[in-house]
Amino acid sequence: MRALCWNGVNDLRVETVPDPVLVNPRDAILKVRLTTTCGSDLHFIDGYLPTMREGDIIGHEFMGEVVEVGPEVRRVKRGQRVVVPSFISCGSCWFCDRKEFSLCDNTNPHWAMQEPLLGHATAGIYGYTHAFGGYAGSHATFIRVPHADIGCFEVPEQVSDDDALFLSDAGPTGFMGADFCDISPGDTVAVWGCGGVGLMAQQSARVLGAGRVIGIDRLPERLAMARDIVGSEIIDYSAVDSVPDTLREMTGGRGPDACIDAVGMEAHGEGLLHAMDRAKQALHLASDRGQALREAIHACRKGGVLSILGVYGLMDKFPVGVIMNKGLTVRTAQQHGQRYVPRLLELAANGELSTRFLMTHRMPLEESVRGYEMFKKKEDGCVRAAFVP
Repeated sequence: MRALCWNGVNDLRVETVPDPVLVNPRDAILKVRLTTTCGSDLHFIDGYLPTMREGDIIGHEFMGEVVEVGPEVRRVKRGQRVVVPSFISCGSCWFCDRKEFSLCDNTNPHWAMQEPLLGHATAGIYGYTHAFGGYAGSHATFIRVPHADIGCFEVPEQVSDDDALFLSDAGPTGFMGADFCDISPGDTVAVWGCGGVGLMAQQSARVLGAGRVIGIDRLPERLAMARDIVGSEIIDYSAVDSVPDTLREMTGGRGPDACIDAVGMEAHGEGLLHAMDRAKQALHLASDRGQALREAIHACRKGGVLSILGVYGLMDKFPVGVIMNKGLTVRTAQQHGQRYVPRLLELAANGELSTRFLMTHRMPLEESVRGYEMFKKKEDGCVRAAFVP
């Protein structure tokens, strides 16, 4: 089969690789119908996340058709059209029982790579470094899905492939971020980032009852999506002196009730602190550029909620004193997709949640290297590039 493989920092190639096979009796094999870029992929493509190996198949956001199942698979059937959350979960460990699926104890065979840094290992994830399990990713003709009865969700007839695709990762991640905010009717929620996850967080905050949603970015086409499609108020951070000051002005001096960081370690920004972040990142003295997260911490009202969705490693100048003195509640996680996908499919089927607008570019898998280049450089208004194997 054909697959997009990582061969070094900023070196992606479409190659011919062996087809996946059933390894465990609870596995399924999917023919990938659609798979998409994700901002968190850029972290290992750019070399900021280690433990990638030459030839690794990347990609973790996908939907497809079941073509083979193991003898112990009960719920999933051949021919079903399914969407699969990016984190792999067993469904039966202590964490899965608590619906904290990305913390699964049983799906990361390379747990020893994570424990020195994190203290405990997370679940495995498709196509996302060997520290996260070393699983083959979704940018391929076929993919093996372990624990298929836990990870595969049948797509209703009224939900198109295009809408189902983003319920794999961007949708549940954004919805989880809004859910973490404990939104009361009429609350104001500010979201840093108008990429796929940020736009889903904004839309989800509205679904959960927010009175005002404010999207923060610098790219005109993304800000336009937030305003015109999602219905958010917008801030172009490059056009204001201070995002926290602007948010205070918009909220009568109090600040947003909840702030969501949907950016992560490669945040863009302005000013001296951002220049220092970039220099330290380039010299490998720190892994993160933290301007978006720092702004969210300073902007959030006293006693508010900070929801962190962006992927981070080791951040310099993290203002924990601000969090403590303001009494902020901090909630963060990798996405617990298996908890949220059924609800999101129902919302999509009822027309209450839209995702297909995120797919600004669609192309064959053979052109995926160009797709990632466009996505990384945000060329031609690219929010997400989707690949058709």
